[in-house]
Amino acid sequence: MPDTERSSSARIDELEIKASYAEDLLDQLNMTVYRQQQQIEALQQALVALRQQLPEAGGAGAAMSLRDELPPHY
Repeated sequence: MPDTERSSSARIDELEIKASYAEDLLDQLNMTVYRQQQQIEALQQALVALRQQLPEAGGAGAAMSLRDELPPHY
């Protein structure tokens, strides 16, 4: 029976090591998701700020001449 106990103990040790690695990986993934969510929120705020800087589509945009729309090489 000592052989069986040793192999069971070794398997339990291996499972504990794997569980430890899995916990560490889960923590790393959670931190990655958290940082990505912060980046998404910052980008959304920047997008809102940029949209506020744009003139209204029907307002100042209609007063622009066609010459303003020509590419710079013309």
